[in-house]
Amino acid sequence: MTPRTFETRCLRLPAATKVVQWEGTSVFKVGGKMFALSGGYTADTGGYMFKVSNLAYSMLIEHGLARPAPYLARAKWVQLVSNNALPDAELTAYLAQAHALIVAKLTRKARKQLGLASPETGLE
Repeated sequence: MTPRTFETRCLRLPAATKVVQWEGTSVFKVGGKMFALSGGYTADTGGYMFKVSNLAYSMLIEHGLARPAPYLARAKWVQLVSNNALPDAELTAYLAQAHALIVAKLTRKARKQLGLASPETGLE
């Protein structure tokens, strides 16, 4: 997946924003909390970084598609071994999951302010 496509896929997710920080790294956030990173710092060390579930963390690393993300591995973030380590459709699904994992951690009030559905009920 190209960096431009990665950015587009991240920003299509509900209430997603982009900030550039850390040596030109594109940081994608929802509710002020990060769910994916690209460019800048990540370009120097490898592929895209994003939040994953515990199961996806183990699977991606065991299959050699990703490694624990520097500084973020403790929070179950991975860094792809290259930007093309996963097919576009699969990476898009992981980005949607990363977004959902972060949304689920937001307070009910924050989700409501962002116009996001409650993860428990699917309702606002």
